[in-house]
Amino acid sequence: MLFARTFRVMTDRFHERLAERDLEPLRPAHGFVFRYLAAQPSATAVDLAAHLGVSKQAATKTVAELVDWGYVHRTPHPTDRRAHALTLTGKGQAYLRFADALWAELEDEFAAAVGAERLTVVREALETYLADSEGGIRPVW
Repeated sequence: MLFARTFRVMTDRFHERLAERDLEPLRPAHGFVFRYLAAQPSATAVDLAAHLGVSKQAATKTVAELVDWGYVHRTPHPTDRRAHALTLTGKGQAYLRFADALWAELEDEFAAAVGAERLTVVREALETYLADSEGGIRPVW
């Protein structure tokens, strides 16, 4: 439970700081979409739904918000006339860089609280544990 609580506190702090900026009302679900599309350019809503573990309709609704806000671009899929390829726009890519910097700030605060050496030990232990895991960050609903 300690890791789950830590992740939750850091995620809450991330979104509190995000709310302080004059941005759209981005939610954790949007973050999973950004990360997936960065790793899987030209994914479809079906691909995204499978990754997120939600219906195609739910994925499409989330994508529509990101398209409306200018973070994601939808284009006709090159091999499937029924589908659209989803890619991050320049704004979407800039948001990912901003989010990474914000996460780095939170990690720096964690390091200040526990000490840089202790954080290095924790980081190495976590990297070892995750070395044989598959994929990136996926939601657990």
